[in-house]
Amino acid sequence: MPSFALKRRSIIARMHVLIPFASAHSEAASHVLHDLALPSLTRLLQRLRPTLRHHGNESTLSAPHETALASAWGWPVVDGALAFAARAAARDGIAVGDQAWGLLTPAHWGAGRDHVTMADPAALALDATESRTLFDAVRPLFDSEGFLLAWGAPLRWYAAHPSLADLPCASLDRVIGRNIDAWIAKTPQVRLLRRIQSEVQLLLYTHPLHQEREDRGVLPVNSFWLSGCGVYRPAAGAEIDVIDVLREPMLGNDWAAWAEAWHELDAGAIAGLLQRSEAGADVTLTLCGERHAQTYSSHERPLWARIAGRWRSPQVSLALEAL
Repeated sequence: MPSFALKRRSIIARMHVLIPFASAHSEAASHVLHDLALPSLTRLLQRLRPTLRHHGNESTLSAPHETALASAWGWPVVDGALAFAARAAARDGIAVGDQAWGLLTPAHWGAGRDHVTMADPAALALDATESRTLFDAVRPLFDSEGFLLAWGAPLRWYAAHPSLADLPCASLDRVIGRNIDAWIAKTPQVRLLRRIQSEVQLLLYTHPLHQEREDRGVLPVNSFWLSGCGVYRPAAGAEIDVIDVLREPMLGNDWAAWAEAWHELDAGAIAGLLQRSEAGADVTLTLCGERHAQTYSSHERPLWARIAGRWRSPQVSLALEAL
């Protein structure tokens, strides 16, 4: 998951849980969902009612979980222009001020026969020393064009520049494992960044760390991905817990691991949320797929509806496939 994921606390203290990658628009995901037994989720959905639904499709720049999170925070929802970078930079201790920031994620782009794809940056296993070395190497290319760069973590570099204020970019979670060309913005303000990116790619290819990492059998860093651009916005409303355990197996197309992660999630966090609901607490659950996000809530639910809900048997697989 991108860096906007919130710090986890005890599930008993949570009121709103958001789960990205709960489903995918694919035949493989559909087969897995039909065989999944998720008793806690089934019981929880019996107690809740569907409320807000974020409609989209698999080609939006922002993933449904990002749209749902931004909406819950009270942000204006503009596809591809959700300012997660500035928020992550502030959590990394960077003074973001009123500048527009973007997240620069060090990446490996692999050339195939017909297109270029990006590996999951987590697969780089990039440590702080190597990351800072590469960051310092590319920094002058940005400095010369008036960008302010800041290092936050091995996989979180940040850039500030006026051109990033309204720049729509595809989410990192949209691009991993896919044809990069389909997700590169074609807007006029991206031309400068594309030129810088070409210069960065040439520099990284000739950097000593490139060959050193190849010799060690690990992916070299040969590019970056820009996302989450915009000016810092505060988050309104109650705290939201983002649980991203389904992300890695989904992006890696490891459906057996994805099913196992769902089972663990159902027995852990979902079961905890169910316990809160059964104890009379108001709880909210947002399930996010590849196209849509659906929120379920017990807020202001009349007693008769709570009683009637116990006799319903929602088809969880259909609800998840509809995402």
